[in-house]
Order: sequence, then structure tokens, then C-alpha cells
Amino acid sequence: MERKDYAERLEALRTLMRSKAWDAVILTGSDPHCSEYPAARWKQVEWLSGFTGEAGDIVVTLDHAGLWTDTRYFIQAENQLARTGFVLHKTRVPEQVLIPEWLRLNLDSDSIIAVDGLCQSASAVASVADDFTVISVPNMLDRLWSERPAIPQTPVFTINGGESRAARLAWLRGFLRDRGCGGMLLSSLDEIAWILNVRASDIEFNPLVISYLLVTPDSADWFVLKDDAPDSVTEATFSILRSEGIHILPYSEAELSVAGWSSGKLFLDSRTVNYHFWSLADCDVDCSPSPVQMKKAIKNGFELEGIRRAQLNEGIVMETFLYWLEKSLEAGRQITERDASLKLIQLRSEMDGYKGDSFETISAYGSGAALPHYVTPRTNAPLILKGGLYLCDTGAQYEYGTTDITRTVPTGECSDLEKEDYTLVLKGHIDLAKAVFPSGTCGCHLDILARGPLWSHVRNFGHGTGHGVGFFLGVHEGPHEFRQNFNDVVFRPGMVVTDEPGIYRKDMHGVRHENMLACVEKCTNEFGSWLEFETLTLCHFDTSALLPQLLDGDELQWLNDYNEKVYLTLSPLLSPEVSEWLREKTGAIRS
Repeated sequence: MERKDYAERLEALRTLMRSKAWDAVILTGSDPHCSEYPAARWKQVEWLSGFTGEAGDIVVTLDHAGLWTDTRYFIQAENQLARTGFVLHKTRVPEQVLIPEWLRLNLDSDSIIAVDGLCQSASAVASVADDFTVISVPNMLDRLWSERPAIPQTPVFTINGGESRAARLAWLRGFLRDRGCGGMLLSSLDEIAWILNVRASDIEFNPLVISYLLVTPDSADWFVLKDDAPDSVTEATFSILRSEGIHILPYSEAELSVAGWSSGKLFLDSRTVNYHFWSLADCDVDCSPSPVQMKKAIKNGFELEGIRRAQLNEGIVMETFLYWLEKSLEAGRQITERDASLKLIQLRSEMDGYKGDSFETISAYGSGAALPHYVTPRTNAPLILKGGLYLCDTGAQYEYGTTDITRTVPTGECSDLEKEDYTLVLKGHIDLAKAVFPSGTCGCHLDILARGPLWSHVRNFGHGTGHGVGFFLGVHEGPHEFRQNFNDVVFRPGMVVTDEPGIYRKDMHGVRHENMLACVEKCTNEFGSWLEFETLTLCHFDTSALLPQLLDGDELQWLNDYNEKVYLTLSPLLSPEVSEWLREKTGAIRS
């Protein structure tokens, strides 16, 4: 679209605001379930402003239009917002002014702020409701968005999560009984999928079913989109769930259940329930964080084994891909960033249990890799050239696990600065991966291990160092993480998390090294119980761009041991030529 089209949409919204006497409008990039990745119907920020990043909120007044996003998207936002009428507001920087504060600084206390209450969490609206008059206008863009997509409806199927639906519902009912609650409305899609052991494809890259789930001591009502004649897979799934006492009800009836609730205290997580539903609840509400996030984050043995199996598949895919890329460039073939991402899809499609990618592959050569969330062009994609660094951040959904991996690889000779950045990021990755720490340690306590080597050379990166990963669910899940920001969630055995430090130099290059880790028990002694990480990902780190003198003996030993493990595990499963190539790539290095 032309930039002027976004400017015209902005003016249309302001016309609506004048007709309704609204002083400001707040729109988010989320959906009625507070999802990180919304379906096309709820990409309101993208429709209005042209910004395609995964995290962005908008405030529009009659004389200002701003988009708030974090460090991952600064360059992207500046490019996409040019000449649209929108201004970038930076978050996760020391000088940040977040939306509630900005509103207090720029609006009078009697101002009226309109929000799409379906697509904002109750807690987000609460942050401004005390200072202004807030009105909820669900689907406010309907009157402007003439061809707005419908709510998606894809086949729903069941999976084995290592624990039955009955067991998970029993656990949740026990929690509600202990809290003195008569029921809980689950609106977070990953929580519903986990509780019911169901999956679908309602959101791209996320195997989720758009729905709500109301759990009481003696019932479970699942509000889900359903045609009069659903597909055979969905109908079979519904039959199974009905046989287990789960009521299948229309999606549109969920709000009626909340509005008519009269069975005691209702549990609503204010961070994930939308403001519209929250405002309908005329009852005593427990607004604490949902217990499902923590329970889901601690993988059971079945889930961990499935994730390890998925990593084995990904190792075969990635090593075959990296071999293909190197040999193609050596042969003088022209390979674009897009060609590379499509090659990954082709290789994965040959693997058992593959259900699609877990996010859109970031395939970036040279300066493109300086954008942490670079979007590879679908047409006229840049060539991957010989020399310099190529970054590939990719992942898959298998029916037994979700994967996320990044490899930055030299495509030929690298500059001294590229080698230094490459090595320092890998040094930080290794230091976090080999951490040993006492029980009760949070991710924010461990984050410095990955940043330390960069900080010692006065370098840094703006994104988090690691996030949780689901079991055939979202590639991003909480509540645990590696990040500088304070988060009091402690690491527990069974949690799976990424380790992905990086460095980005605008118009030059980017480096990121990412593996998935599992938190496991190490030992117990007179000083308490101790934990460590098991590296799950199986794909070698290229040592041809490494400056070994920047690694200490323990770091070199970890790297050599890891690369040797990758070779021994994968070589019997690879073609002879790839196996021989991998043997060369994983040879031990010395300082």
C-alpha cells in the first residue's frame, strides 16, 4: 500500500473521533485473548499504520498519532511509519515515556479515551482509567475497515500431552477450590489448548483454537466457533470432548456467561482477560495471575521427550540446510534470502510430524541481520553473498514439540569486527548455557552471564536474552525468561527456555546465537539444591569466524564438547556427504 493510504485511514479515524467527541483512541496489536500473535482480523495496528512488527500499540489524538514499540523494531518502525502521520515512541530505553504517562502529560483530566475493549487487557485499561474517562467500543474499526477479515476457523484436533484432560481439569478445579472461587474463565488461547489437549491453526504459526473456556467445580463450557456442519476432524474432536463431559457452545455466548455469572467468586486473570469481558462481570472477581501459565511452563517427562525428538529433527534439517547453503555459494549459484527460507520449509516438510513453522523465518544477510526482527522480502529478496555473515532465525511446530534456533554463519571471509562480535556473542551464549545456580534463582539474575562478555567490550543488545517455548504451542511463552527487567519467576526443573544473545550494527551486520535449554536438577548439598541447563538444540556452531583467544579454557571445552555431541548424534541420520562435511565443521579447536 501507498503511505498516503495509511494517512487517509488515520484521518478517517479522526473524523470518527470528532463525531463521537473522543479526545483519544488507544489500539493494540492484540486480540480478544490478549495474544502475542493475533489472527489477521485483529491486526488493527498494521491496518491503521502499516507497522507490521509483533509488538506495537497506538494512541491517536486529534493532533498526534504515536506508535509505541520496543528496541527490536526501532529501525523497522522508522521505515514503515514514514509519511503515514504516525510518530515512533521508543520503549525499553532509559528515557521511555509509556502510554499512561504520555496521556497524563498531553491530555486534560476530563478527556474521553475510547478503546477497543475486546482487544485490550483489563490491566492495561486500568493503568489509564483512574485519570481519564475510558469508554469501551468493541470492534470500533468495523465502521472504517470495509474488508475486515472474518474470525478464522480451522480443523480442531486432539493431541497427547502426557496428561489427560480430566487430570488437568481436576488440578484446575482443586486450585479454584483452594482460592474459594466458583469458576474461572480462561481466555488465553495457549492455556485453553494446554488444558484441553487440543490444537488447530486459527493463528498463523500458532497451533491454537480461538475460544474461551469456563471451568466450574462440576462443568467445563468451551465456547468455540463451529459451523452447523464442521469438518470431520473437528466433529470427531468435539465428539471426544463431549463424551468426557465438556460442553461445546457457540463462541459468541461466552460474554453472556460472564455477564450472567452468579455462582460466587469468578477467577479472571486481569492480564489476559479483555476489558470488555472484565467490565461485564457483575460479581466478586479474583484477578490474580492464572496458575495455568506456570503449570504449563514446567514440562512433564512426556513433553520433554517430545521436545528432544523435535530437536533431533531440527538438527537434521539445519545441518542439511547449512551444507546446501555453503555448497551452493561455493558453486557460484545465486541464492536469495527468500530461497534460503523456502529451502528450510522444503526440508522440514520431509520430516515426520511436521505441522508448519513456529514463526516466519528470519533469513538475513549482512545489513539485514542488523534488524533483530527482519522480515525477509517475498519478492526481490537480497542475495546471500560470499563473505560476511548470514543470520537465520527459524523454528518449527512438530506434533511432539516446538523449536526455535538461530545460527549466524560466515559465508566466506569476515572482517575483524565481524569475527570479534561473532565470538563475544557466542561467549555469552556459552556462559549462560553452562550456568550452575541455586534453586530460587530468577532469569533476571542469570541474564548478566550472557551480556557480560559484551558489556566488558562496551557492547550490548536491546532484546531479551531468552524466552520460554511451548510443547507444540507458542514459540514464546512465560512466565519465565532471561531479561534485564525484574521478573520474580524462579527457574524450576522442566522449564524450557531459549539462550539467544546478539549484537546488531546498523547498516553493517547482526549476530545472534540461539539454542533451547531445559532446566534440570544438578545436585543437593549442605548449601542447598542446585540447578543447571541441558542444551536441547542439536546444530553445530561454525568455528571458522571464531577468535579462540577471546574464549577461556572452560568455554572452549564446552564448545568442543557441544560440537562433538552434535556430530555423534546426527551423523548416523545424515546423508554421507553431509555427515562428512559435519565432521570437518565440528573438529576441536584450541586457543
